[in-house]
Amino acid sequence: MNFIAIIPARYASTRFPGKPLAMLGGKTVIQRVYEQVTKQIADAYVATDDQRIFDHVTSWGGKAVMTRSDHQSGTDRIEEAMEKIEAEGKHYDVVVNVQGDEPFIQPEQISSICRCFDDAGTQIATLGIRFREDMGAIENPNSPKIVVDCRGFAMYFSRSVIPYCRGKEKETWGTQFPYLKHIGMYAYRRDVLREVTRLPQSPLELAESLEQLRWLQNGYRIKVGETTIETIGIDTPQDLEKANALINNK
Repeated sequence: MNFIAIIPARYASTRFPGKPLAMLGGKTVIQRVYEQVTKQIADAYVATDDQRIFDHVTSWGGKAVMTRSDHQSGTDRIEEAMEKIEAEGKHYDVVVNVQGDEPFIQPEQISSICRCFDDAGTQIATLGIRFREDMGAIENPNSPKIVVDCRGFAMYFSRSVIPYCRGKEKETWGTQFPYLKHIGMYAYRRDVLREVTRLPQSPLELAESLEQLRWLQNGYRIKVGETTIETIGIDTPQDLEKANALINNK
C-alpha cells in the first residue's frame, strides 16, 4: 500500500501567528514535524497558504505545496494539495494527515494509524489513547472521547463523558470503564478523502464542533488505532516555552 503524509500549516493562527516558523530547540516547529514524519513515511509534503512557510520548507530540502487561503478545514487543504501532487502523475492509496503543530509526533504513532488499513473495511483511521483514571481529565470538553465497537471502529465521538456509568459514583467512572481519548490525527483512503471534502456539515458535527462526526453521520467507517504515546501540541506561545524547556532538559 502506497502512503503519503500531508502536513497542513497556516501562518495566520489566531492564538499563535507564525507558529510553524517559531523556533524550537534550534529548528522551526514545522521542520521538526516534517523530520519526525519522514522517519516513517518518505513521501511527505507541507500544505501551506503562505509563501514564507513554503520557502522555508524548500530551503532545507523539504517538499511543500501552495494551497488557497480560504479553506474551512485542514482536510480541505489536504485535498487541494493532493490534487496538485497527483497532477504531476503521482498516485497514493492512503493519505495521512499530520498536524503542523505536533513536533513530538512519534514514528510509532504514524505506524499505528497506517496499520489500520490492513483491515479492508477501514475507510478512515484515527488514534486514541486510554485516559488515566482522573475524572477531571475525562470530563474536559477539549479532550473528545471515543466509543468503539468490538472490531475497533468508532461508534461515536463526544466532548461529553461517554458512556454514562449508571449506578456508579461519578468519581469512580474512570475505574469502571476504559475511556478513550481522541488524538486528532487522521488517515484516509484516497477516494474517501475526495468524497468527505464534498460533504456538507452535518447536525452532529455542528452540535459538538467535531468534524469527524460529519463522516460518521454519513456512514463512513473510522478505524481507531490505540497508542500509548501522548501528543504534545503547540497551540500558544506558552506551549512553545514548555516545549523548549522539555528539549533543553533532555
